[in-house]
Amino acid sequence: MKKTVTEMMVLFLLRQKQMYVYEMSQEISRLTNGVYTFNTLYLAIYRLQERGHIKEAGKRQADNRVRVYFKITKSGQEYLHDLLEEYRLLTDSLDRLLALDGTLYPEE
Repeated sequence: MKKTVTEMMVLFLLRQKQMYVYEMSQEISRLTNGVYTFNTLYLAIYRLQERGHIKEAGKRQADNRVRVYFKITKSGQEYLHDLLEEYRLLTDSLDRLLALDGTLYPEE
């Protein structure tokens, strides 16, 4: 599940603006108040790129480093839409289930 959530977060950020990998990692950590952090996003980036959901948007040099910027593709927009629908369905179902705590089975 973490793999899918990671892809969803990457696509969500790239829908907002073009970013490089380290920037995405920092933004996800910042926007989730440090709850969701990564050792690396590269595996998710490679998977999304391989499937045509993201692509390179250009390279820029800063601080003697070349930063590769990525952007979401039309296919990525569609994939993100599907991921968000599935995510909301799952979390809504889990919320309803967990709200039944203590009431599911009457004491025997």
